[in-house]
Amino acid sequence: MKQRLGVAAALLGSPDLLVLDEPTNGLDPAGMAAMRRLVVDLAAGGQTVLLSSHLLAEVQQICDRVGVIAGGRLIHEGTVDQMRGGAVLRVRGEPASETARVLARATGATPEPALDEDGNPVFDVPAAGLEVPEVTRALVTAGVDVHAVAVRERALEDAFLTMTGVAS
Repeated sequence: MKQRLGVAAALLGSPDLLVLDEPTNGLDPAGMAAMRRLVVDLAAGGQTVLLSSHLLAEVQQICDRVGVIAGGRLIHEGTVDQMRGGAVLRVRGEPASETARVLARATGATPEPALDEDGNPVFDVPAAGLEVPEVTRALVTAGVDVHAVAVRERALEDAFLTMTGVAS
């Protein structure tokens, strides 16, 4: 209730700039959704909303630009999409060497394997310009046993942890 009253008071007089600090703190799920909609609607109506929050999943949902402060310094400023980076295509196929060869041909870069949660080698390649059916078809044609192909988008929280030097 206090959060809603505070936001209502801040909106009196239709300020050009609205500064909100953790506006969903203490709200129930319905209240959080309503507050997020309000922030998006205010911004869509031309009002500048500066949102301070540690809830990066929420920031990812409602903000179009983000600034990251670490150690009292602004270390990044840009769009949410810029901070998150582009989507990747994660591929798990066997043999791994043939999977890497096919992906290198498709992307023009040599992908390095990583290990998934189960310890299996996987390859993450930039998804831009790649079509899942075409990549899958090329892998199968090359004799690769395809176990998984998925487009993965990096969460804002993962980008933040990488950017601030905290392991994700």
